[in-house]
Amino acid sequence: MLTDIQISRAARLQPISAIAAKLGLQPDAIEPYGHHKAKIDLAVAGLGDTRGRLILVTAINPTPAGEGKTTTSVGLADALCRIGHKTVLALREPSLGPCFGTKGGATGGGYAQVGPMEDINLHFTGDFHAITSAHNLLAAMIDNHIHWGNALDIDVRRVVWRRVLDINDRALRQIVQSVGGVGNGFPRESGFDITVASEVMAILCLARDLDDLEERLGRIVIGYTRAKTPVTASDLKAAGAMTVLLAQAIKPNLVQTLEGNPALLHGGPFANIAHGCNSVIATRAALALGDFVVTEAGFGADLGAEKFFDIKCRQAGLKPAAAVIVATVRALKMNGGVAKADLGSEDVEAVRRGSVNLVRHIENVRSFGVPVVVAINHFTSDTDAEIEVLREAAASQGADAHVCRHWADGGAGAEDLAHAVAALAGSDAAQFAPLYPDELPLIDKINTVATRIYRAGSVAASPAILAQLGRWEEAGYGHLPVCMAKTQYSFSADPTLLGAPSGHVLPVREVKLSAGAGFVVAICGEIMTMPGLPRVPAAESIRFDARGEIEGLF
Repeated sequence: MLTDIQISRAARLQPISAIAAKLGLQPDAIEPYGHHKAKIDLAVAGLGDTRGRLILVTAINPTPAGEGKTTTSVGLADALCRIGHKTVLALREPSLGPCFGTKGGATGGGYAQVGPMEDINLHFTGDFHAITSAHNLLAAMIDNHIHWGNALDIDVRRVVWRRVLDINDRALRQIVQSVGGVGNGFPRESGFDITVASEVMAILCLARDLDDLEERLGRIVIGYTRAKTPVTASDLKAAGAMTVLLAQAIKPNLVQTLEGNPALLHGGPFANIAHGCNSVIATRAALALGDFVVTEAGFGADLGAEKFFDIKCRQAGLKPAAAVIVATVRALKMNGGVAKADLGSEDVEAVRRGSVNLVRHIENVRSFGVPVVVAINHFTSDTDAEIEVLREAAASQGADAHVCRHWADGGAGAEDLAHAVAALAGSDAAQFAPLYPDELPLIDKINTVATRIYRAGSVAASPAILAQLGRWEEAGYGHLPVCMAKTQYSFSADPTLLGAPSGHVLPVREVKLSAGAGFVVAICGEIMTMPGLPRVPAAESIRFDARGEIEGLF
């Protein structure tokens, strides 16, 4: 069996100018980065009516068995093109952290991939490096301001802006900086987050244009004075230089699927610690250029889809027409208590037990007024009896489920799903509305997500957290939505509670204000904003072979 990278290498990609022409873009509307990738000019990306129908691909909670949102997104886009619909794929860019850690790349799999796979999974067009540089420039300007007299009276104990790096590195989670003498500044505790968790990443993905980007960057709260008043990036005169560093990164990236269909890959926040969606600019450009737009939101629907609806759609005025929930028999068996080593054996009852996870996600997505179809991402070990149980679970919620073989067959393996999605998205059945109104108090927004989406019995937040939320409301931030940071593996904050737990307590460990991005982050349980590498990281197997080709990058 060929690996993903072997399949990708065997594909004959079209010149990027030919892909642009499929979208009606003239040669001067793109800025090529080599033969097979390009930036789209911002003036073009912002033009046109967003006439397309927006389709969200989300999933059940992830397990080590795999679900395949990106692969399904690619397969669905290819299938929609095959049945005659002008379709644009709009996805996130991969982070280097997972590429060298456990998860691997994020360009799809099998014959449902975007390319060039190696370029996209590594440095691509440099967007993440620009975000890292802009973020760390602000960090450097904070310490420089304090070193040269601290005219803004920043309280060094209340600096909340950490540095970032796009590599998993647990050693940098908590550090002491500026040691070694007075010439190195004032020592203080700090730390690093992964670049995808940066507020600069979130801002780039939510900004409407370059002016909006600079305004949002200026609103970033970096810390507080000794009088506890907020200090912003604008106060430090940093927003202009940060914008300059991001001037290329804000332009959407154009690539293609292995079947030669257009794909916009732009931005890459994780959904377990950020809002988990590709950029608004890329999504709106895709909606202006295509009849259907297929996009995805990270991890399970309890995280990615909720944030897509409550943050991205709210801020950008988007109205999704349909949602696809990806499920696998293997993952539902794991939710039903089967160990990974035993997934190859038929276990109908385990699928039945695990299907409560799928049912919960269907209920949740429908609570936003968005119609749902289920994609069964097929594995060769799936049996007819197991698939039928999955279909029955979906049908119990009024959702059709379609077996998809896009990994093996490309777009041809997802045509049944494509017909169902096109009919659903074209039916005007969606009556989209966010989960809560803007004017709801911040703690009530947290409670709403916890009880209605996670089915928690209550939220545990300390008096200090409640007081902080109250201060932000008094400062004018109470209208912001909340961005819940928690484990992706469970509806609870406990990654071992699989299936569909309810009545649990959701512990809110910390809250952070992302004033530029336009949301308040609630960090729940033990979730980390800087992951660590596993015992055996993928980086150990990545190298050049004797032919000078990269191996080990999946």
